[in-house]
Amino acid sequence: MTNRVLMPPRSFVIGDVHGCSATLRRLVDDTLRPLPHDHIYLLGDLIDRGPDSRGVLDFIFELQERGLAVDSIRGNHEEMCLQAGDDYHHLDLWNANGGQATLESFQADGPGDIPHRYRAYLGSLPHCIQLDKFVIVHAGLNFDLPDPFKDTFAMLWTRSPAVVPQRIGGRRLICGHTPVPLGQLEASLNSSKIMLDNGCFFVGRPGMGSLVALELETMVIHRQENIDL
Repeated sequence: MTNRVLMPPRSFVIGDVHGCSATLRRLVDDTLRPLPHDHIYLLGDLIDRGPDSRGVLDFIFELQERGLAVDSIRGNHEEMCLQAGDDYHHLDLWNANGGQATLESFQADGPGDIPHRYRAYLGSLPHCIQLDKFVIVHAGLNFDLPDPFKDTFAMLWTRSPAVVPQRIGGRRLICGHTPVPLGQLEASLNSSKIMLDNGCFFVGRPGMGSLVALELETMVIHRQENIDL
């Protein structure tokens, strides 16, 4: 029997969770079964739409307390949540995109009622993470600029398919944000823009409704069907 402790470190990138805490827990604990020397990256959009955004963040905190390396980038839904307290326009935008489900998970009347620990965590999330062979970003990069890393709005919101690997050190992009069916997701593994949002929240749509993790060392996809909805 193989001793998993002797396995080399693994890195996993997980697509948009959108408040589906039970699905995330099942994927991580039952399928990925990470060891202390493994690394988990999340593509943002941890919150909104699904029933338990608080539970998603609590599970991330739990994993970190177990001694696991878990890092997330900021998605547009985290950005909307952080801006929602500024004015009614931002609050309406957030509520129109699933923010009410997040408030309900915290039993909060407004974004100001979300405990500081959670808002501080969301506010600490970076817009991208650069690895040796990959750039991990929620939506994409603006390759119209001399420095694509200068446009943080594009990192959160763009749906442009454009990727110029030589502009980012020959790396490939790994993104979420745009839900794609499983077949398109798998095809993207051979492209310069890997798309890992399988529309976890969109249960019932053909080819969607799962939370996906990509193991970077093997480029193997691990999938967990939504069990929250």
